[in-house]
Amino acid sequence: MDRTLRWQKSTFSDGGDGNTCVELAATHTTLHLRESDDTTTELITTPAPLAHLIRCLKSGRLSMR
Repeated sequence: MDRTLRWQKSTFSDGGDGNTCVELAATHTTLHLRESDDTTTELITTPAPLAHLIRCLKSGRLSMR
């Protein structure tokens, strides 16, 4: 099985040449997230917990301070 992930940069990135991006790669069962400036560290999750985190952030129940 080919484990090569296809990374996609966030559309919310600053658009410059810098490494201020979040990148996402998906398999059939998992989502992989990493920062462009540290591609060796990945956060691996599944769609349900990530969707819950995003809903909480958007609702203001969690704050990014």
